[in-house]
Amino acid sequence: TDKKSSHKIKHKKIPRVHRIITEGIMYKVKLTEFVNKMNLKSLLPDIDTDSIMIEQSAVNRLALQLAGFFEHFDSERIQVIGNVEAAYMKQLAPESIPPLCEKIFSFNIPCLVFCRGLEPSQEMLDTAEKNGVPIFTTEMTTSDFIANSVRWLSEELAPRISIHGVLVDVYGEGVLIMGESGIGKSEAALELIHRGHRLVSDDVVEIRKVSDATLVGSAPDITKHFIELRGIGIIDVKSLYGVESVKDTQNIDMVIKLEDWDKDKEYDRLGLEDRYTEFLGNQVVCHNIPIRPGRNLAIIVESAAVNYRQKKMGYNAAQELYNRVQANLGNK
Repeated sequence: TDKKSSHKIKHKKIPRVHRIITEGIMYKVKLTEFVNKMNLKSLLPDIDTDSIMIEQSAVNRLALQLAGFFEHFDSERIQVIGNVEAAYMKQLAPESIPPLCEKIFSFNIPCLVFCRGLEPSQEMLDTAEKNGVPIFTTEMTTSDFIANSVRWLSEELAPRISIHGVLVDVYGEGVLIMGESGIGKSEAALELIHRGHRLVSDDVVEIRKVSDATLVGSAPDITKHFIELRGIGIIDVKSLYGVESVKDTQNIDMVIKLEDWDKDKEYDRLGLEDRYTEFLGNQVVCHNIPIRPGRNLAIIVESAAVNYRQKKMGYNAAQELYNRVQANLGNK
């Protein structure tokens, strides 16, 4: 390493974030799907749950509402009654129960869930049936039910987009391979599968923004576990390589963009500063990899994944090189 290399490192400009997509679509979930996922028992099976849609991931415990306070009532949420709420209702005067139930169900709530195996009074069941509100019961504790519901609904209702690319789990890191059609994304993914890594999606990747720090990628149901190879056709990865070669979902940790080699373009050779791509407002580390005959894409992707993990653990090879160059220049 000479002074010229040191000059390159010191004057390297911080690249701008490349934004791809920042908007997504808010989804709804059928109440039937939620009921099946949470294994809830319906106390009013005649009510059609397919027509009821859930739009919020948060749930609401009926607390102040049982005391008659309905200001700021989140009626769009799934309503929950636990041990404390049930005990409070038992202390109420019998004549106050029907008007209270009528008031609660007049808000057209999606459903009411009793936890810990508790069941409502007959007056509540009759009022709910009259207003078309389903009531369920579960053996889960209230805290467990709320935690499981919020976690599942947050993922199902998350903003999402579909992009053209290949998502692979490489050493536990979610690597999204992007590039123009026919550049070799699927071939790189197949070689990675040969080397023991796992395919999440080929050709189309559905990305969901689960949180401000997490993007989750998955495959559409119709193309799950399939890879398209030009000249060969469709390959069923799960059947050919076994269940250990595929994965349903994976956090997206980094993006590798493949592009044709351009001899006139100056490529990053140091990697001192990270580049980023933005999906749905979340930034993801991005590397532009030039492609030309003789380059082994699988090894490059593996190296990028391991290097990314190393950076997360606190070691940056480019920074170490910079420190060595500075130390070497200081000794002269």
